[in-house]
Amino acid sequence: MLKTATLPAPSVLSSLDMALRWRASDEPGAPMLCHYTSDAGIGETAWFGAADVDLLARRVGRWLSAQGAPGDRVLLCLPPGVCFTGALFGCFYSGRIAVPVPVPGRFSHERRRIAAIAVNAGVSAVLTESKSAGHVSAWLAEEGLSLPALDVEQVEQVGLADDELADNDTDTLAVLQYTSGSTGLPKGVMLSHGNLLANIAAIARALDLAPGVRVGGWLPNYHDMGLIGQLLTPIVLGGSSVTMDPMTFLRRPYLWLRMIDEVAVEVAAAPNFAYEQCTRRVTDEQLAGLDLSRWEVALNGSETVSATVMERFTARFSRAGFRPESFAPAYGLAESTLLVTGSARRRPVVRKHSEPDAPAVDGGRSLVSCGRCDGADVRIVDPGSRSVLVEGEIGEVWVRGGSVSQGYWNAPELTAATFGGVTVDGEGHFLRTGDLGLVENGELYLVGRMKEIIVIRGMNLHPHDLEEAARARHPQLSTGCGAAFGVSHATAGELLVLAHEVAAGAPREEFAGLVSSVRLMVAREFGVELDGMLLLRPGGVPRTTSGKIQRGQMRSRFLRDEITPLHSDLTGRLRSLLAAQPTSEEVGS
Repeated sequence: MLKTATLPAPSVLSSLDMALRWRASDEPGAPMLCHYTSDAGIGETAWFGAADVDLLARRVGRWLSAQGAPGDRVLLCLPPGVCFTGALFGCFYSGRIAVPVPVPGRFSHERRRIAAIAVNAGVSAVLTESKSAGHVSAWLAEEGLSLPALDVEQVEQVGLADDELADNDTDTLAVLQYTSGSTGLPKGVMLSHGNLLANIAAIARALDLAPGVRVGGWLPNYHDMGLIGQLLTPIVLGGSSVTMDPMTFLRRPYLWLRMIDEVAVEVAAAPNFAYEQCTRRVTDEQLAGLDLSRWEVALNGSETVSATVMERFTARFSRAGFRPESFAPAYGLAESTLLVTGSARRRPVVRKHSEPDAPAVDGGRSLVSCGRCDGADVRIVDPGSRSVLVEGEIGEVWVRGGSVSQGYWNAPELTAATFGGVTVDGEGHFLRTGDLGLVENGELYLVGRMKEIIVIRGMNLHPHDLEEAARARHPQLSTGCGAAFGVSHATAGELLVLAHEVAAGAPREEFAGLVSSVRLMVAREFGVELDGMLLLRPGGVPRTTSGKIQRGQMRSRFLRDEITPLHSDLTGRLRSLLAAQPTSEEVGS
């Protein structure tokens, strides 16, 4: 049995760096961090203790202290592993604000986005590692950014002494967590040490996590679940974090499950699409060698948790020891650090059947509870009147409490609009999430995004209902991802469009029949006309790093005629709308 450190509760700590220093002093060799790799299917792990990370963090902190002043922002361009963790805590030790981003890759839009983050944050330095240093240097030159950069693997041997460490407290900014930014510039969510510690405490309560918990997964460090849920939570709770490269999962989903088995991971989180990928792509032979019985919490925190996805995953992997009660649906967002509500371990998934104003799909829509609201101040509010709604009514989800961020970096007007919610009764300081939901018997159920609702003849349509129904009825779509959205016509009102990936190798001669079948299904089950359908190659629908469908981006690309479908079928009124604005995005603004 691996020994774990004993730490005070998160509420006793005043900063995240206290947790690492405590662990480095109390049990320096206790396993805290490992990065899971694969070589021809053979797993290899290397454990690092708190003392290892503390030593690297002090060295990085020494270098940062010579580059500027406390409060400076520092770009972290590193993949998961000990180098990233040392760099992160090096920022904390020197009083800097960490800005995690992806390592600049080959896609120009990703490189431009990272540059936009660097400029928006006003970063003073860049941290990377040997394998990525060349890519980072080339990117800096390409973007004309003159910034000091450090390969943390080459940092000097002298680190900060105890009396040189920054005097952080709960109000000190720790991280700028940049949102996915499906349209426009990405926004930097300001997270203090207090926000992070409060949310880690909330995660421990909601999921019923014990000290010494082992958390593992493939989510990237620049995503809130990867950074906070997968890395910082086990560190603060005296446990251990196991990471793997996101591309490893995308290429071979089986390796994520094998990591959970081999390293005895208790808690692992992923969005819906990851569970779908495992269900479809893990072979019977691979399944036969898995033991998932020690997987206590399978967190599912994607945009709208799918009961169908969880049922299929459970049916497939129950023979490997996976239990249905291991699934823990959750709801959260970066603006509230990470978690708002979550389901405790070994708690059966709670469902609510049939939503009052949603169309009937499969005889009624099954909503999945994202957990109880016991630990969070959650209100369901009419976004127009700002009246707090009664139990069972659908409205915007408003949240307040210690986990709610201080706002967006250098964006006071947007901060006021998003974080300054005041009910008609005068209760204030609420985060307006933009998500629609309801509360029943203390359980939070998500319905969809306010901005993504499609209103046709007064009827509210939720995009994921349409997308899921299309997949459920048509095998050619069942393995792909879809994006339903509306576009406004001057006289006809809202027009419905569905872009959906089609299975690789599907015969093109069947595409016209497939579209006709989907149109008929939409008319029969939703009572509306489908004005446009585009069939795309696998990967054609954009997603965020957490797997959320970027419907707004797909809508913008459609209006700008930037999509090259395998097959498209548009009504005459939709074609006329597009012809009237060939280069404008006025309809989508």
